[in-house]
Amino acid sequence: MSAADVALDVVRLAVGAWLLARVPRPRRSSQARPPLSIVIPARNEERTLPHLLASLAAETTPADEVIVVDDHSDDGTAAIARDRGSTVIAAPPLPDGWTGKTWACHTGVEAARHPTLLFLDADVVVEPGGLDAVAGELHRRRGLVSVQPYAVTPRPYERLSAFFNLVAMMGTGAFMPVRRAAVGAAFGPVMATAAEDYRRAGGHQGVAGEVVEDVALAGRYRRAGLPVSLFGGRGVARFRMYGGGLGSLVEGWGKNFAFGAAATPALLVLAVAAWISVCIEAAVGSLWLYAAVVVELWWMLRRIGSFGPIVALAFPIPLAFFLVLFLWAVVQAARGQVSWRGRKIVRRK
Repeated sequence: MSAADVALDVVRLAVGAWLLARVPRPRRSSQARPPLSIVIPARNEERTLPHLLASLAAETTPADEVIVVDDHSDDGTAAIARDRGSTVIAAPPLPDGWTGKTWACHTGVEAARHPTLLFLDADVVVEPGGLDAVAGELHRRRGLVSVQPYAVTPRPYERLSAFFNLVAMMGTGAFMPVRRAAVGAAFGPVMATAAEDYRRAGGHQGVAGEVVEDVALAGRYRRAGLPVSLFGGRGVARFRMYGGGLGSLVEGWGKNFAFGAAATPALLVLAVAAWISVCIEAAVGSLWLYAAVVVELWWMLRRIGSFGPIVALAFPIPLAFFLVLFLWAVVQAARGQVSWRGRKIVRRK
């Protein structure tokens, strides 16, 4: 291997480190937290919802409200939410041009009483002090504050998500050492905003038919001149993204990457591709490069999820899974249609 080849490998490794150099966490404000309207869109979430509601019970105050919007579930989602003291709203029939999640979020906001909104996915668990930290950042920054929860991966198949989690965060451009002036992405599992800013940006009504609604919503905030701030969730919120089996993992990441990749700026796409290329080379190349990628991956992964050192050591396995599923997502994007939670979702023209 020539000196030029080694230099190129080092540069590509450095690109990956640059894209995920800093993963800040939300910090509490010295100001008292305002009452929150917490909106939880839920479709067949009887397995995950109890964990979220239990965590909220320890973190909310009597002034907060928890609104669970039942998105036409055929399990015990609504009953579980009602038994735990949440306000349960049955989502009206899905209108043409809307996806289930955007309609459920919109429905929840229409019923909210407070001027501070917090959207939580049903598979999230809020850590002690998490609500105060997210509200604190919203007080400081305004606009849209979004957190990528810390990924909990107790089962081996869930660790196949390693590269998807990394690329999803790298592709935002929000975690480089130098802050970008405008972040055009958000993380749907945890989003906080003032109701005034939400309506100024057009809310979920403005992204009604978007498959990857969090990215589209961040774009609406940016175009409205409102800031979008992204954070890592370690110690603030955690989740099992696809605890329902390998099929849910394939379906979920396929949906996100089929319709989300196109929103990533070209320079960021090239930077991520350069880093992925050095990982591919390391998987079949020299021992020193393999070792370097293992060290870098372990440094990255331990800050965003419980993937463990074995995932870094055996990185060619989740890397191969990423490449195959990404190609499948490209095919889905070309078709313009994906399946998610029993629904067919068609990309808007």
